[in-house]
Amino acid sequence: MSTPRPFHIDIPQERLDAIRTRIEAYEWHEMPRGDGLDGTWAYGANLDYMKKLCAYWTSGYDWRKWEAALNRFPQFIAKVDDLDIHFYREDGSGPSPRPLVLSHGWPGSVFEFLHIIEKLAHPERFGGLVEDAFTVIVPSLPGYGFSGKPARPIGPRTTARYFDKLMRDVLCLPGYIAQGGDWGSAISGWMGYDGAGCRAVHLNMFGWRSPGVHPETPEEMEYAARAQQLFQMEGAYFQEHTTKPQTLSYAMMDSPVGACAWIVEKFYGWSDTRKGFENVYTMDQLLTNVMIYLVTRSFNTATWMYRGLAEDRSGTPVPDKARLEKPVGIANFPVDLIPFPPRSMVERHLNVVRWTDFTEGGHFAALERPDDLVGDIRAFARAL
Repeated sequence: MSTPRPFHIDIPQERLDAIRTRIEAYEWHEMPRGDGLDGTWAYGANLDYMKKLCAYWTSGYDWRKWEAALNRFPQFIAKVDDLDIHFYREDGSGPSPRPLVLSHGWPGSVFEFLHIIEKLAHPERFGGLVEDAFTVIVPSLPGYGFSGKPARPIGPRTTARYFDKLMRDVLCLPGYIAQGGDWGSAISGWMGYDGAGCRAVHLNMFGWRSPGVHPETPEEMEYAARAQQLFQMEGAYFQEHTTKPQTLSYAMMDSPVGACAWIVEKFYGWSDTRKGFENVYTMDQLLTNVMIYLVTRSFNTATWMYRGLAEDRSGTPVPDKARLEKPVGIANFPVDLIPFPPRSMVERHLNVVRWTDFTEGGHFAALERPDDLVGDIRAFARAL
């Protein structure tokens, strides 16, 4: 372990210029056309939207503005075992803020949480109670963003051990709450199951599962069939990341437009776009998240988590039907790649003490519905 050293994002201008040059040189191609097809994303990232997004990327988007925003909160690098972990730390208000670690997933980044750090750490600035304050830790996953890159794929359980050591041994913040969606939900679940320092877990995706738990009721069986159908339609990226991530990397590491399309299509498909995609995210938000992958050249190693899930077998096997027994809060947003199962099934995996169904929002809850997510985390922590 090492003493955290301060970190500041300052991307060399020549790297930004190289990205811009590749975008400007991109040769556009075709997409299916015809009745009802012009605005469709059914075949993947919509060509007309991508052209508009990339035109803004080269003419209106300002990385330096967003780099300054990313540098707004204190951030550090700490050596945890053999790996450098990048993280934000914002100490909460009042005499006893609770420690909280927020874990992102793919294709997200620490940028997802930038908008809620202050609200969580300093609720009194937003009309809340100082008693609800958290000391907020937001790490970049190994192989993502500004964290170090592992030599080979690791999975969420190994990542959880890194983060638990970061919280307990490096930052001396035991009794923390682990929160996450996407990979962050699996990592947070493993922190709750394995981590000596974890007090409770809050999830906005169903990412930690106990072996040997299967659908039992008609409602659960209907859900399982629907989930399998959804994954069949939307899971091609998962299969590629899990089986041949290195092959994919040669295209995505070479093409900013290609990487952007691969990522943005998931933001479209996994978000609540009933009021229009452009009413969910600004182009600046989408591009800043994409740029973190590009300026750190981490698209390749970020996909390794999927292969790590398949081949990283570290840790004591989980007994059949063993539950995560620490208190778990569920924030159930209506739109996602794979929605939450019925509560009856989730409770056979997790010790659910709070369950909130929201009427709007999707996979990237911290960006889509920040106040809903913040409020639910606060209420869950308050009741512990």
